[in-house]
Amino acid sequence: MTAVARRARVLPGVRFALLIAFVLVFLVPVYVLLATSFKPLTEADPGQAWNLPRTWTFEAWRVAWEKLAPGLLNSVLIAVPGALISAALGSMNGYVLSKWRFPGADVVFTLFLFGMFIPYQGVMIPLVQLMTTLDIYGGLPGLILAHVVYGIPICTLIFRNYYVTIPDELIEASRVDGAGMLRAYRSVVLPVSGPAFAVVVIWQFTSLWNDFLFAVFLTGPQSWPATVLLNNIAGAQATPYSQQMAAAILASIPTMVVYVLLGRFFMRGLMAGALKG
Repeated sequence: MTAVARRARVLPGVRFALLIAFVLVFLVPVYVLLATSFKPLTEADPGQAWNLPRTWTFEAWRVAWEKLAPGLLNSVLIAVPGALISAALGSMNGYVLSKWRFPGADVVFTLFLFGMFIPYQGVMIPLVQLMTTLDIYGGLPGLILAHVVYGIPICTLIFRNYYVTIPDELIEASRVDGAGMLRAYRSVVLPVSGPAFAVVVIWQFTSLWNDFLFAVFLTGPQSWPATVLLNNIAGAQATPYSQQMAAAILASIPTMVVYVLLGRFFMRGLMAGALKG
């Protein structure tokens, strides 16, 4: 057997072993989360994090659900409409900036991109003042509005780069048939926008669901999402590790579901948007 043939037989096995090693390293925190979440408080100790529970119990899950349920509902009411509104606005902006050129379009697009680099901390005080003036401070609508506005730049960039890959001849053909701007968008562009919508919805849903800073500053206790309540799960004398682990898993389930449902479109949309633009 030649050296080339031996190498060809060995390399797939090495790659497979490395992949298995990476998977195991990735799953270690998940194992610790699950194992600790089923332990009673007397066993939930960092020194015993690697051990399986001696006594299996769902008490931590019950308590975590009771403490986290209002925040989970608030997170859903924030993330779902916020992601959908951001996707709709980003799609329309991207369509106009890629297919309906107008004087100064590049300048407008550049100004959109500048919005991606403004840190949350830099706008927090004026944002609170603005929402207080508009009488939407402390509730969910103000938090949704903040995330939608902050998400417009990245959503516009993703859709614009994706729509650049659509042949201009299709738009020209629709114009010849008498379609206006909105008709061409609805009939030609929107039906092939699935991958880009998947990318934007996943991105925005994850950003809204995991947000902590805006949620603390812009909402009150009745409107706190899961991230804030998750941070507040702590004991006065001892840290309830099992409850915290169970709550962390509960808070992460929705984002995992979104990735499972839309993940196959995610890379397709990213790669399509990276080919041009």
